[in-house]
Amino acid sequence: MRLLFTLMLFTLVPLFAQRPDETDAVATVQKVFDAMAAHDAAAIRSTMLPDARLYSVRDEGAPAASTAVADFATQIAAIKDDLVERFTSQPSVSIRGRMAQVWGEYDFLRNGKFNHCGVDSVGLFKTDEGWKIATIVYTTEIAGCKK
Repeated sequence: MRLLFTLMLFTLVPLFAQRPDETDAVATVQKVFDAMAAHDAAAIRSTMLPDARLYSVRDEGAPAASTAVADFATQIAAIKDDLVERFTSQPSVSIRGRMAQVWGEYDFLRNGKFNHCGVDSVGLFKTDEGWKIATIVYTTEIAGCKK
């Protein structure tokens, strides 16, 4: 019986070993949300690779808008309104080696009022400093949102 328990323990340990990386990847995305709320351009840039890009996917047929991280950080810092972006449910996380994908539904509040919702798809790369965001692809939706 002890042998069986020991074998089960060694079998389950690798499953739990991935959880800290998943938690850290989601925490990196949360740092961006927090930095947006604080209008902190330096904090936004610190979570992303220097050449990271954001892509906004809007209506069908409309081209995706692309923004460099430096421009995004500057734009957010200049906004005077209160901004809150948050996941509306637990995001899914996939990790393979030094690559991660965080995917989740979000809503966005401006001055405490609902503005829009959508899906964030965040690609991350693990560096010596931890997870860094390489891309954020997100939808911007008004209809069909959970309010």
